[in-house]
Amino acid sequence: MTHTFTVSPDFSPDYLAGWFVFNTWLQRTLGCPFHLELMNDFQSLHRAIEADRIDLIYANPYDAAMLVRDKAFTPVVKPRNRPDEVVIAVPETSDLQAVEDLPKGVRVASTDDPDVHLIGMVMLEPSGLVAEDIELKVVGNYVLVAKQLLQGACDAGIFLDRAFHELSRPVRDQLRPLVRSDIQVIHHSLMAGPRLNDRLGSLRDALLDMENDAKGQDILTQLGLSAWGRVEPEETEFMIDLMETLSYSSLI
Repeated sequence: MTHTFTVSPDFSPDYLAGWFVFNTWLQRTLGCPFHLELMNDFQSLHRAIEADRIDLIYANPYDAAMLVRDKAFTPVVKPRNRPDEVVIAVPETSDLQAVEDLPKGVRVASTDDPDVHLIGMVMLEPSGLVAEDIELKVVGNYVLVAKQLLQGACDAGIFLDRAFHELSRPVRDQLRPLVRSDIQVIHHSLMAGPRLNDRLGSLRDALLDMENDAKGQDILTQLGLSAWGRVEPEETEFMIDLMETLSYSSLI
């Protein structure tokens, strides 16, 4: 049986080749076939999850609730020392100096990355604005968020922190962060579906050992990671509860 592996669509294109290399390593290590299927957007990903087509996923925090509670997925590992934080940024030339300065009708660029968008909207709350006061423009990736700011089409943008820092230096130098989250407990996770239950132990052990092997370390580098770390069920439940709490308090 061939298992389907996928990656949350918010990964940087710089790491595209690395995920294919990782998939090859995965097949050789576990001794069973995996097909890497990358989705163009979150809508496509969610349809695949609902149809029970996915067996292994590098998932964003927002999707963790559906995967664990509705589809019986098990968190296997998480990237070590790599929490998901969010940056609200403006053009360097902007008069805005703080979130509290955002006026009614402010134009905000975001992506369809659900956890980043959610956290970003919560971070806008100190402005005192309500949803109707914000003109939201959703674009396909963080490079396009930056483009919206540099072209004057939007006043502020919501970025995944590491995506902001992965922008080219000339682009990043034209932007200025207003605020950065410091939550620390929200992160992506590699999650396995029920059809992989009999391989969970060997999968976890192999992933945790990658940093101790030259080939494994090279693959991790190609993914922009340093190592995998253990993730306990209680930790995932706390993260899910936190994301749900943020959903209730979000502007949108």
